[in-house]
Amino acid sequence: MDRFEALENFVRVVEAGSISGAAERRQVAKSAVSRRLTELEQHLGVQLFRRTTRRMDLTDTGRSLYERAVRLLADLQETELAVSSEHGALSGSLRVAAPLSFGLLHLTPAVNDFIRMHPEIRFDLDFNDRQVDILQESFDVAVRIAELPDSSLIARPIAPIRSVLAASPAYLDAHGSPASPQELALHRCLLYTHLPDPGLWRYRDPQGHPGEVRVSAALQANNGDFLHRAAVDGHGIVLQPLFICYRAIEAGQLVPLLIDHEWQGVHAYAVYPQTRHLSQRVRAFVDFLVERFAGEPYWEHCLKA
Repeated sequence: MDRFEALENFVRVVEAGSISGAAERRQVAKSAVSRRLTELEQHLGVQLFRRTTRRMDLTDTGRSLYERAVRLLADLQETELAVSSEHGALSGSLRVAAPLSFGLLHLTPAVNDFIRMHPEIRFDLDFNDRQVDILQESFDVAVRIAELPDSSLIARPIAPIRSVLAASPAYLDAHGSPASPQELALHRCLLYTHLPDPGLWRYRDPQGHPGEVRVSAALQANNGDFLHRAAVDGHGIVLQPLFICYRAIEAGQLVPLLIDHEWQGVHAYAVYPQTRHLSQRVRAFVDFLVERFAGEPYWEHCLKA
């Protein structure tokens, strides 16, 4: 059995939705497509489809194989292009996971520019604040904003992520500005719940000494954009990355507080599996992100105005 031929046959059946549809697209006999599919299932010892008289649905195993087969065939196509083409044009699919707010605000324009440079690349983007399992869910790259634990994954720094305390002028007029971190315990605070302990805010003072303060939630949510909007509307003090609230600070809608303190700083990373062969499109995209966000992030300029 030609394994690449069998995988390509399987992928075409999935994409066409039926054996007859795949046979028509490939301009081969329906019996040939059916035979290759049966040979693949026998070779792997698994059932790839649940078959009824009217439809074929992928099993969980079949879905997992499909995702991997698409990437494998794209890698083969990319390798052939790189060898045969003078410039080795990039092609194939890239499955990328990213946090929702950072993805929409900052990764989206970067992806659009990358597509203009490499129009044969097909992106599958998952914007979600949960931490995906790159290997189990077959992602090529994930953007993570966190302190990363040791793992078998490779992590390349993209940009430092600085957090800031901020509140609206209306809130500060009504409740006053905290003169120290400990005074935050007396204020209405807006908490981001995708943290191990949302109500514990950590910092370093101007002398570099670590500290923490326990705050109470006037409002909490698992989305930074919602909390940003709530802060602009005067509902309390928010602690969040500058990349979310920098425009509101520039517009005077939010006022940064205690900016001589460093609040829960982390990094944004491009994370990908450690493999012997990293596809050119993955390498090119990660290199592009590193170069794109090199130096001081543009969203930090709001604190220097």
